Amino acid sequence: MATQRETPRADASVDTHTSSSPSAANAKARPEVRYDPAEIETRWQARWAAQPELYAAEPATSRKPKYYVLEMLPYPSGQLHMGHVRNYAIGDALARYMWMQGYNVLHPMGWDAFGLPAENAALKNNTPPREWTQKNIAAMRVQMDRLGLSYDWATEVTTCLPDYYRWNQWFFLRMYERGLAYRKKSKVNWCPECQTVLANEQVINGYCWRHEETLVEQRELEQWFLRTTQYAQELLDGLDKLDNWPERVRTMQRNWIGRSEGATVGFAIEGRSDVVKVFTTRIDTIFGATSLQLAPEHPLIRAFADQDAELAKRVAALTDEQNHARESGDVGGIEKHGVFTGHYAVNPFTQERVPVWAANYVLLDYGMGAIMSVPGHDERDYDFASKYGIAIKRVIREKEPGEAPAPLPFASEDAVLVDSGEWTGLSCAEAQQKMTAFAKAKGFGEATVTFRLKDWGVSRQRYWGTPIPMLYCAKDGIVPVPDDQLPVLLPEHVEITQEGGSPLAKLPEFVNATCPKCGGPARRETDTMDTFVDSSWYFYRYTSAKDDTSPFDTNAVAYWFPIDQYIGGVEHAILHLIYSRFWTKVMRDLGLIRNDEPVARLFTQGMVIKNGAKMSKSKGNVVSPDEMIAQYGADAARMYALFAAPPDRDLDWQEDGVAGVSRFLARVYRFVVRHAELARSASRASAEASPAATMLLRKLHQTIRKITQDFGGRWHFNTSIAAIMELVNELTAADAAIAEGEVAPATVASILESLVLMLGPFAPHLAAELWEQIGRCDGVLRHAWPKFDEALAREDEIEVPVQINGKLRSLIKVSVDASRETLEASARADEKVQSALAAKTVVKVIVVPGKLINFVVR
Repeated sequence: MATQRETPRADASVDTHTSSSPSAANAKARPEVRYDPAEIETRWQARWAAQPELYAAEPATSRKPKYYVLEMLPYPSGQLHMGHVRNYAIGDALARYMWMQGYNVLHPMGWDAFGLPAENAALKNNTPPREWTQKNIAAMRVQMDRLGLSYDWATEVTTCLPDYYRWNQWFFLRMYERGLAYRKKSKVNWCPECQTVLANEQVINGYCWRHEETLVEQRELEQWFLRTTQYAQELLDGLDKLDNWPERVRTMQRNWIGRSEGATVGFAIEGRSDVVKVFTTRIDTIFGATSLQLAPEHPLIRAFADQDAELAKRVAALTDEQNHARESGDVGGIEKHGVFTGHYAVNPFTQERVPVWAANYVLLDYGMGAIMSVPGHDERDYDFASKYGIAIKRVIREKEPGEAPAPLPFASEDAVLVDSGEWTGLSCAEAQQKMTAFAKAKGFGEATVTFRLKDWGVSRQRYWGTPIPMLYCAKDGIVPVPDDQLPVLLPEHVEITQEGGSPLAKLPEFVNATCPKCGGPARRETDTMDTFVDSSWYFYRYTSAKDDTSPFDTNAVAYWFPIDQYIGGVEHAILHLIYSRFWTKVMRDLGLIRNDEPVARLFTQGMVIKNGAKMSKSKGNVVSPDEMIAQYGADAARMYALFAAPPDRDLDWQEDGVAGVSRFLARVYRFVVRHAELARSASRASAEASPAATMLLRKLHQTIRKITQDFGGRWHFNTSIAAIMELVNELTAADAAIAEGEVAPATVASILESLVLMLGPFAPHLAAELWEQIGRCDGVLRHAWPKFDEALAREDEIEVPVQINGKLRSLIKVSVDASRETLEASARADEKVQSALAAKTVVKVIVVPGKLINFVVR
């Protein structure tokens, strides 16, 4: 790999060949053909558009190895920016490379087309959401085509169309039949700006994921949920098999799923028949439990408050404090307040009375809404007990205590129990097992596994989404819409106000329906589905996008899945990627597919940064690819997106960089056109390589090797493009030698052919143009990727550092296979080394062939 000093600048646009020979002079005198990306790219896009089968995948019966490469589908906001271009350029380069490697490639694109922005636009511009969305899709397709992206539009999926969302409804009904879709009253996250419910994952630090300055509120509503928790353990276990996912993403999902092992223990309420169940991961500390703290909305607290007006008032204040903390996204940092209820529970291990408190930092929807407070061994409990004068006990200590025990709170598990009855002296780990078994034997507890992951709330009180296919009948209750009545269509003409809940509820023609069971009147569900439903399975639909009898062809899915390479932003690590994994497992259990996971290999690209912030429409710092294409060409815009930084790192936007890449492409164009006639007329007969030809062939094969390895490894496309630039530097430096016939025409033809093929994934328009210029007519996309010859790529000479007492003194050039003796002799013959060794005694010579020589002297 080239060092930073050696990496060529993209704007190095001056040809370096000079010669006084007549042939060279004549070549130089010929007027250079100007590189015109607008003309070249427009012409090639028209030719490609006339070949709809160009990017089409072969059927599942193909004998070629398959490769499914996919970038995450965009929301049709109406305008791509350079952040999108980077994402799509990565996938497009990979797709083109795999086609050239002989794979059967599926490279589709679609639109995540439901969602709130369409409603906002309808409100702002008086434009129906469907019209706004379809107009934006058309505009973005034009942009994608102008970038030369290799999508098979015959497989296009648009999630707001009935032929797609019909299957959302079909899946919902199958989940309802299996108890995976259910309705319950729940406290939900409500965005005042969206006027709808948000899933937990859509609340970021207390703010709406779309409206980053809008605090989320808490409301209690009847909601539809999908039982993601039924797959919690499998979702967690499956992460261990996803070796080709970024570890960062897997860690984020593990933390979100949040598996905890512990025990459930029941505390009987004194004087009542109630038993409060708590989950604890530290049953070994239960002898130190000196109170119970319950969420302000716990049913038992409500029961106490119903009998005590003063308590009710104080509990209501705790509830308000908790709601405000939820809305600000800082429940963990809430100032801890509590109210003693006047009631006591009985510790089942000690039989001691412990006071029951309501506490604002205990959440009803986390765990069991109640905790046993062990202030001696938990910092949060210690703070609460200290504030309210609750007893603090030590029940564990260090295994080998010093003169004084560790100060409280002491929370180590590498400890032993004290003052804990028959379990005193046991290690924490042993005590946890034995005390859990004791609780189970006595009937007041059991081993329990809990998960942080909650069921997925999918109800949204808005118009532009998939209607939930359920009815409410006075006689038969909740009734699913029959399959033969799908899709439940969204009405075309709806007034969008974003006030008073879903617009659908105000349409009698939509709401009023007939119960399919009893034939009587029924009310249609007016909530629509969370748009993450749409993106949870769209990539399966690509395999048979026009199927009107099923969500997809199961045989096609069996051939194409799992996705070989999925590309998108790390911001989707929890939301989209967990939901899509859940959906895949449900479809597998429905017998529709055989794969357990949707994606074999995941790549999360870095962001494009401008003015110190992520490029986004909301921040007003977007750069349109249209501007870059108009000024520099599509190839330059997409090649810059790959060249300016490694794909997994953030890219700091610099328009000068696009200009530099454009100048480099112009330089390539001029060089190839200058020698195109030589390549077209060259014989394919092999010729003896001159020194100049040998040098160029060596660099060529080193470049092929470098790029091939980059595509097969970590995708250092920036260094791949830098390698092409280095090759072009050497080619232009050898221009005079080529003109004077020192490089055989066959060699020139071979070099130009490989150069153009290597440009194919990065600058497809220019590659297509130059391919024809050198007389090739089979098309770059379907031509085989060039192969490197390891022998030709090997350097004849290498530079080896020479050190004296570990300090660099010189660099010497030696044969690549020089022996130890030759290396030492060459080093001693170097003038700088001789000077440094003068008047010194050489004690030892360390020679590492091909790496270094070190003289140890005194």
